[in-house]
Amino acid sequence: MSPKIATADKVDRDALIDFLRPRHHGLLATTRSSGRPQLSPVSCGVDGEGRIVVSTYPERAKARNARRDERVSICVLSDDWNGPYVQVDGSAEVLDMPEAEDAFVEYYRSIAGEHPDWDEYRQAMHRQNKSLIRITIDTWGPIATGGFPPGRV
Repeated sequence: MSPKIATADKVDRDALIDFLRPRHHGLLATTRSSGRPQLSPVSCGVDGEGRIVVSTYPERAKARNARRDERVSICVLSDDWNGPYVQVDGSAEVLDMPEAEDAFVEYYRSIAGEHPDWDEYRQAMHRQNKSLIRITIDTWGPIATGGFPPGRV
């Protein structure tokens, strides 16, 4: 078997959004009050305006940190560990219930499609007092894959 060569493909915003839409695993990086990074494994989607959306609770570190410092980064991964990934840097806003209710419907649709009972889903979001982190994309790196650097094998 020949060795896998690493790739790093620069893409425009439309290609980035196309890459992100079917991928729902990420590592969200926020900044602690100490200035050190805080990483959270998350499920993520892309809303109709091309923002990355992440479900959380208001008391979680990622929500508290994003409220204090809107600068965040997220590495969106493929389902396959060795698949392509991309780092996206952006500005986060945290929406709480009840303001977040409609955004949660869009979040769910972006990840799982239609819910069998939207009233039940909305009630659950209220009962659980969920929050939604919405990331406006500022910059992004190349869509990359791991492997050997070209010319090293």
